[in-house]
Amino acid sequence: MKKKKDNMIITIFILTFVLSICFSAVSNVVAVSFNEIVLFLILILVITLGIIFDMVGMAAVSASEATFHSMSSNKVKGAKESISLIKNSSSISSICQDVVGDVCGIVSGSLGAVLAISISNSMSVDNTIVSVLLSAFISTATVGGKAITKPIAMKN
Repeated sequence: MKKKKDNMIITIFILTFVLSICFSAVSNVVAVSFNEIVLFLILILVITLGIIFDMVGMAAVSASEATFHSMSSNKVKGAKESISLIKNSSSISSICQDVVGDVCGIVSGSLGAVLAISISNSMSVDNTIVSVLLSAFISTATVGGKAITKPIAMKN
């Protein structure tokens, strides 16, 4: 048991590192290549991705295995896969919520900083004001989106 837990921790470290590099590299390349509107759309996409993965992790942790065994016996499509996800719910939750969700949170903050600088430079607006407003937007969208989707994930 201890060996399996240690392997999972190492896997999470490596996965987080690789995802961070990929997301950050793509967002940095995109940040210098596109205008503010495209950057904002990419920011929305990263926030949405974090919310979706949080929802999947929550659904895996809160689902009842018995319900899906019943669905599986009735040959409901996807029931067997759902049972597998539920049996591995702690790993699924850790990867979805902790790894992908947290990486999306960090990348959205980085994109927000780049976007704030770009907007303040192009519109001659104080960078502090733009940064504070974008940070508030990112926080509100992320936390609010997760709050809206948690009950949906737990119910469905």
